Amino acid sequence: MRAAAAASRGAGRGGRRRQRARRGPPPTTTEGPERLQKVLSRAGVASRREVEAWVRAGRLTVNGVVATLGTRVTPLDRLQLDGRRLHAHAPPGAAHVFIVHRSPGEALQGSAGEPGLLERLPRRAGRRFIAVSPMPRIDGGLELVTADGELAARLQRAVHALLSEFGVRLRGELSELQLLEIMNGRLDSGVQLAVERCQAAGGEAANRWYTVAARGASGKDVRQLFERQGALVSRVLRTRLGALTLERSLRRGQFRQLAEHELRSLITPNEPLSPGR
Repeated sequence: MRAAAAASRGAGRGGRRRQRARRGPPPTTTEGPERLQKVLSRAGVASRREVEAWVRAGRLTVNGVVATLGTRVTPLDRLQLDGRRLHAHAPPGAAHVFIVHRSPGEALQGSAGEPGLLERLPRRAGRRFIAVSPMPRIDGGLELVTADGELAARLQRAVHALLSEFGVRLRGELSELQLLEIMNGRLDSGVQLAVERCQAAGGEAANRWYTVAARGASGKDVRQLFERQGALVSRVLRTRLGALTLERSLRRGQFRQLAEHELRSLITPNEPLSPGR
């Protein structure tokens, strides 16, 4: 009996050792020093250019010492702007990216006396949010925002390869020739968009809706495609960006955080979301 119990304990320890081996070594919490501009940009405190301006003006200190453009920092360093503490190091894995349903005409960033849509996002996710390929203020629909400056730049590059879908409302119907010209995808700059489809989607009275799907297109591009054909465009709504769609459950003014698999679908496959992830 004792021998059997000892063998059982040994087998259990062996099984646990094998599980640990499969999981790999425990993660380390030690992070190497990174450039101050990169750290503050990734945390959504400010853009790299803004941080560089602060450094040149002598407004940033690291552990009480005035920072220079070559300063590198770690999560243990104390960062201050004009004597005020900056909490710039987000916890590991905290890549906060939100999908937002914006109403046409609603501002993303607030101004004097007018709060912006981004001010509703949780402060725990960042102090300064950046919209990725934002729609013109006159239009709306799906917006993608994050407080991670480095991630925002990567997402901005990624959307150029993604298929986006838009709903366009205009007065009257398009002729077959106008539809063909829109499918051609040529912009005023001479750039030619890859338009995959443009089709009627109903309407009422004098207003008609059209659905447009184009790769790498912005809301401004889509509006221009129609206006080049003399169409009177009253509204452009983005309804899809890559694998993301503006679901009906997300009402105007509402937002939700992207799941990790949704975020990965927007980034180049096999590319880590952030350093060390």
